[in-house]
Amino acid sequence: MSLVRLKIKGISYSQTQNGAYALILNEVDGERKLPIVIGAFEAQSIAIALEKEIQPPRPLTHDLFKNFADRFQIVIKQVIIHKLVDGVFYSSIISERDKVEEIIDARTSDAIALALRFDAPIFTYKAILDKAGIFLKFSSKDTDKEDGDDSIMVDEILQEGQAVEIDPGSGAPYREMSLEELNKELEKAVTGEDYEKAAKLRDEISKRKS
Repeated sequence: MSLVRLKIKGISYSQTQNGAYALILNEVDGERKLPIVIGAFEAQSIAIALEKEIQPPRPLTHDLFKNFADRFQIVIKQVIIHKLVDGVFYSSIISERDKVEEIIDARTSDAIALALRFDAPIFTYKAILDKAGIFLKFSSKDTDKEDGDDSIMVDEILQEGQAVEIDPGSGAPYREMSLEELNKELEKAVTGEDYEKAAKLRDEISKRKS
C-alpha cells in the first residue's frame, strides 16, 4: 500500500461539542485534506509545537517525552496513520534506538504532537485518504469571518463530514489591540500556561509584523 505524506493545515475548535477540536492535515502533493477530531489538551500541545516562539515555563507532557527520548537517544523517525475504524484514526510511531526500529501504537493526536517535536514526517495510506479525505471549500470572504464563524466551520467538519478552510490563529478580540498590548497579553498567557490564547496572540503579532 502506498503512503501519502501529510502536513498540518490548521486547527480550530467546536462551539457545539465541548472540548472538541478539529485538526486538518493536508496531503503534500495534492489538494485533499484529512480532518481529525482531537481533544483540548492535544490541540494545545500541537499549537505550542507549531508556534516555535512560545516557550512554556514548564514542559508539557509531550515535551517531557521528547526530553526523555533525547536523554536515552530514542528518535522518532515517522508517524503513520494506518487505520480508520468507525471514524476513529489509529496511528503508529516508528522509533529508533541504536539502529533498531520499534513500532509503537499511539492515539493520532499524541503521535502528531510528538512528530512535530521530532521534526518527523507524517504519513497515511492512500486508501485512508481516498476514504476520508475531503476538498475544503475556501473563498477570500472566509478570511474576514469572526471566531464564532470559525467554530461553525469546525462543527461542519465534526458533524457532517464537510469542511471549509479555517484560520488556525484568527482572533477577533485581539484585532483592536496595539502591538504593545498584544505582547503584554502574550507574556501573561505563557506565564499562566494558557497556550491556546498564546498561540492566537502570537499569530496576531506575526500578522502585524509581516
